[in-house]
Amino acid sequence: MMLTAHLSYFLALLTASQGLNDSFLTKDTGPRPLELIEVFKLFQIKYNRSYANPAEYARRLNIFAHNLAQAQRLQEEDLGTAEFGETPFSDLTEEEFGQLYGQQKAPKRIPNMVKKAGSEKWGQPVPSTCDWRKATNIISSIKNQKTCRCCWAIAAADNIEALWRIKTQHFVEVSVQELLDCERCGNGCDGGFVWDAYMTVLNNSGLASEKDYPFKGYPNPHGCLANRYKKVAWIQDFTMLGRDEQVIAGYLATHGPITVTINMKLLQGYQKGVIKATPTTCDPQQVDHSVLLVGFGKGKEKEDIQSGTILSQTRKPRKPRRSVPYWILKNSWGAEWGEKGYFRLYRGNNSCGITKYPITACLDHPVKKPPIPCPP
Repeated sequence: MMLTAHLSYFLALLTASQGLNDSFLTKDTGPRPLELIEVFKLFQIKYNRSYANPAEYARRLNIFAHNLAQAQRLQEEDLGTAEFGETPFSDLTEEEFGQLYGQQKAPKRIPNMVKKAGSEKWGQPVPSTCDWRKATNIISSIKNQKTCRCCWAIAAADNIEALWRIKTQHFVEVSVQELLDCERCGNGCDGGFVWDAYMTVLNNSGLASEKDYPFKGYPNPHGCLANRYKKVAWIQDFTMLGRDEQVIAGYLATHGPITVTINMKLLQGYQKGVIKATPTTCDPQQVDHSVLLVGFGKGKEKEDIQSGTILSQTRKPRKPRRSVPYWILKNSWGAEWGEKGYFRLYRGNNSCGITKYPITACLDHPVKKPPIPCPP
């Protein structure tokens, strides 16, 4: 039961009575509409939420109402096809969401050991579409970092897995836990950067398999166990690409998926579609979440976008647009989030800072088999 009409009704009530500004969380909450109570109960059941006491329940209900109202505003303001609404993070404040699921704020200057590739224009024709998910056994299954702030390690592991499969045509799943336990510059579940993960792989001369050294979601109290297990994949180096999106697309289509670090602010309420952010709604300089870039394409935009949970009865229909170019990104919050664990960002305006740190492992593994092309 979606309670669409009821949810629209209570959002209208909240908007009229409170203005739904960012400061309302500090106000006396008072009684809430019954429709909101019902929707929140369904949320608790769906995501297995319980709270310690009535005061905490009331606080989370207040945050939930605020987040749904914020999602409605984003839906009306977004210039792409994105839909925003209820997600597994709807009972968290923006600060809690960042602390639990992001990484450290990326530094203004990257370390000297990060090599930069040439920034010249891509010399080969760039295909109109590319989706590495369509190639057999190239992209591994969606991982779930849970409350461990290890997106940096997962993105690097996903990158190495994909490149290893493209180069060797051998399926591997590498150990994220080894990156957490054995890193020298990152902080395990307290955050890090993708270059910390690559330096760990180089220092350890490779990575063990996920099967041998499984993910726990917290650093091993016994420390690094890398020497106990056989290495199943390794890299020669890593490099950062230029910030030109055409260069990134060309490299992606030719060589394979790469890691990027973005501002994750809009992902808290994201359900599906293409996010076309502005610098105001998603600051491209404040990147705090690493993911794997797996493809790009174009899609037609709907005349009016409707969400199953936050329909607005008063919203004016949007004018139809011809097409929306987008990036396809693999996240690390489980397959039930977003578009089966993936999301899409508008391609062409540095949405959410996607061009700030495009980094990939360098894998030189001679094989006699022909290279795998990126499926359209």
